[in-house]
Amino acid sequence: MGKDSVAAAVAMVELTDAFSWWQDMNDSPVWQDRIFYTLAVLYGLVATVALVQLGRIQLRVPEYGWTTQKVFHFLNFLVNGVRCVVFIFFRNVERLKPEIVQHILLDVPSLAFFTTYALLVLFWAEIYYQARAVSTDGLKPSFYIINIVVYVVQISLWLILWWKPISGLLILSKLFFAGVSFFAALGFLLYGGRLFLMLQRFPVESKGRRKKLQEVGYVTTICFLCFLVRCIMMCFNAFDKNANLDILDHPILNFIYYLLVEILPSSLVLFILRKLPPKRGITQYHPIR
Repeated sequence: MGKDSVAAAVAMVELTDAFSWWQDMNDSPVWQDRIFYTLAVLYGLVATVALVQLGRIQLRVPEYGWTTQKVFHFLNFLVNGVRCVVFIFFRNVERLKPEIVQHILLDVPSLAFFTTYALLVLFWAEIYYQARAVSTDGLKPSFYIINIVVYVVQISLWLILWWKPISGLLILSKLFFAGVSFFAALGFLLYGGRLFLMLQRFPVESKGRRKKLQEVGYVTTICFLCFLVRCIMMCFNAFDKNANLDILDHPILNFIYYLLVEILPSSLVLFILRKLPPKRGITQYHPIR
């Protein structure tokens, strides 16, 4: 018993030291600067990659206008660019009043991130239904309606919080976005999974089958996990003060969160989808209408 008690005491001291180290870093202005400026640099790099890829696509097929692929890369550039600016000026953001303005600056890019990857789900759904000779007329209207509803509900919650800050409404706002992230994860699982299984049934000798199969499989897995982690983290953020993602309170947690749910997924997806579209004359490449 004596040895067990000593071991337990040592473990407790180590745990306390670890927590103290975490807290010291969170409270240190120097580490806050390092962490948030590192996030700004990472977001800036991803935004640059998305912009360069958008330029390459435009040079390759300028005659097609704003295709799904171009819009996807532009939105990636926009989301990551805004995040970069917010984290560069994070101390100015922290001083903004009323407090809801801070939440808006942090959450608007999250909404745009949802729209960006919902566009990818739409693209896959169109491919899947077209391959099965099923009408896709309702897909784009559904995409627009879903996005409009999400933005209207979220903006309404912000306006109410602006008018009368209520902690319960702030929790509801976070839970709403957790729900949006959960349904985005289900969308990738549903249509990415369907497309993956459909490609598996193609003949082995089909040109590009293996590469396209891997592409869909990797992107589906990455995006499903990304939105699922975001959903779980937002639920903790809503109810647990220790998991609060306010911009200065927990810089280490912010770094882990944004790295896992935006920076790494965006980087990996942009790398996987780096292939340029076919040149003019290939009929499968269509502009957005």
